[in-house]
Amino acid sequence: MRLLRGFGRFWWEFVVGDDWLVAVVVALAIAATAGLAAGGVTAWWLLPLAVLLVLWISLRRAIRSTSHRQTGP
Repeated sequence: MRLLRGFGRFWWEFVVGDDWLVAVVVALAIAATAGLAAGGVTAWWLLPLAVLLVLWISLRRAIRSTSHRQTGP
């Protein structure tokens, strides 16, 4: 059981890491791309847009947390 728990923790840290929101957006983008492709829509453009969205979200959150630390007491 300990080995199974360790295996699960490894994959959680590998996939989710420090930012769960990034992992959720990436998973949703992959699912949406698969759904569009299954429906016959050319969906190659969705993942690059998702990467830009994830980068923007991540940078915005990092800048916000840094500015809060600098202006704190």
